[in-house]
Amino acid sequence: MREILGRRRKFSLRRGARSPLLRAALTCATEWQWPVVPGVGLRSGGGRPRVCGCPDPECAVPGGHPFDPVLLAATTDERMVRWWWGNRPSAPLLLATGGHAPCAVSLPAVAGARALAVFDRAGVRLGPVVATPTRWSLLVEPYSLEDLGELLSQQDWVPSSLRFHGEGGYVVLPPSQTGSGRVRWERQPLRRSGRPWLPQVATVVNALVEASTSAPDGGSRLAY
Repeated sequence: MREILGRRRKFSLRRGARSPLLRAALTCATEWQWPVVPGVGLRSGGGRPRVCGCPDPECAVPGGHPFDPVLLAATTDERMVRWWWGNRPSAPLLLATGGHAPCAVSLPAVAGARALAVFDRAGVRLGPVVATPTRWSLLVEPYSLEDLGELLSQQDWVPSSLRFHGEGGYVVLPPSQTGSGRVRWERQPLRRSGRPWLPQVATVVNALVEASTSAPDGGSRLAY
């Protein structure tokens, strides 16, 4: 009976969710318990290339950031998610990182592709990887600022282009479209007990640092 009810609930979550972004948002929020919020999105400007929907004409991350609602409004509530994407079906999907939600480590796209190849050869297990034309984000288990600070203090060197998305941060999730292009899964989420499996941040950072400093000539395997 419990299994039947679970199936009915999943069906009801998707019923009427015609927008791919709404379906993705419902999966994140209700099945995985990841708090989400719609991004500001893009707008057309009288024949000009699409620009950010926010008031800043020089926005550095067009379309791919929170604005209204703000990031603090991120939720796992089904009704709120349906209302948001029911009104704005093309709004980018943002994951609010930190707390009980996944965190992330991101790096430039070219370096990200090289890093994944190195990880695969070394047998390093990764979780979901989000890819945009400019940066790749490796989702990891939640960590605190104290945990991150202690981890980084143990490293002799950390690539300066690494960015850490923890408490108060966010990551744009597929199938969003932002000013830099389409957002996709480079590595699909693998579910275990209802939620995608995530590695610890130490596993990712240690592997990145080792991969970048272990070239035979003493240089870097990864171009940051």
